[in-house]
Amino acid sequence: MAQKYYAVRKGRHPGIYRTWPETQKQVSGYPQAQYKSFPTAAAAQAFMAGQTNLGSTTPAKKRTATNQAPVNAAITVYTDGGSRNTGNVAGQHVHQDDKAAWAYRIEMPDQLVTDSAGEWGATNNRMEIMAFLRALEQLQQLGQTKTSILFVLDSQYVLNAVTKGWLAGWKRRGWKRSNGPLVNAELWQAVDRLLPQFTTLNYRWTKGHATNQGNVFVDHLLNQTMDQMHPGQPVTPSPGARTSTSQSADKPTTSTPRSKAADPAAVSQSSDTPQAADPKQVARSVAAIKKMLRK
Repeated sequence: MAQKYYAVRKGRHPGIYRTWPETQKQVSGYPQAQYKSFPTAAAAQAFMAGQTNLGSTTPAKKRTATNQAPVNAAITVYTDGGSRNTGNVAGQHVHQDDKAAWAYRIEMPDQLVTDSAGEWGATNNRMEIMAFLRALEQLQQLGQTKTSILFVLDSQYVLNAVTKGWLAGWKRRGWKRSNGPLVNAELWQAVDRLLPQFTTLNYRWTKGHATNQGNVFVDHLLNQTMDQMHPGQPVTPSPGARTSTSQSADKPTTSTPRSKAADPAAVSQSSDTPQAADPKQVARSVAAIKKMLRK
C-alpha cells in the first residue's frame, strides 16, 4: 500500500501527518476543517501553502446549481449509500450476496444524530435513496420539519430527482419512467410523501470521498456497516439513531472500498444505529493500517 501524507490546513493543530488516526484527531468535529491526503510530501506542502492547482492539467468540472450559493441553515445533513458489487462490472446488476449499506449524519446546534444499516444485493442508487429517506424520517421524528435544513450529498441521481423535477414527472406517469419501469419506486413514493412536510430544504452536491468532513464520515460509517456483514447471516435492522450532545464523534474505521457504480435504470435517465466499535476490532484495524503504512 502506498504511503500517504495527510495535510491539515485548518484543524486543531495544522500540519502534515502520516496516519489517518493522527489526522482524525485534528479534524473530527472541528468546524470547517480543511484537510486532504496526498501521495507525496511535496504535494502536501503545496496544499499547506495554499496552492489549489498543484500542477494539475485536468479542467475543473462545472458546479451544479445546488452548490453555487452558500446556505445559512440551522441543520446540516449528510447522506450516502454504497455497494460492494465485487463480482460485477461497474454499472451492471449486483449479486444477491453483495454487501450494500446506507448512512446519514444530522448536525444540529446541540446534538449529532447518526444511523446506518445494511442490505444484501442492493444497488448503490437504492442505498443513496435509503439514506436520504431515513434522514427525512429521522428529522420528522425530531420535530425539525419547520427548520432550515441543508442536505449535502454526493449522489447526482438523488439530487436531480428532487431538484430537477424528475420526482414530479415519475409521479404524473404513475411512478413510471417515460421509457419503462421506475426502479425503487416504493422508496421514491415514500420520499414524495415526506418532502411536503418540510418548509425549508436546501441541497448541495459535494465530491464523494474528498475533503468534506461530513461526507467522509458517512462514507466511513456505511463501510463499517458493510464490514460487519457476514455471508449467510441476515442483516439486523437499525434499532434507532445514535445521538450525542457533541459533533466531535470519531469517524468509524473502514476497510474495503465500496463501489459507486450507478444503477443502470438511473443511468439511462440522465448522465441501525451502528453499535459501538469493539475495542479489540479497532485495535486490530489500527495495527493493520500501521503495518500497511510501514510497507
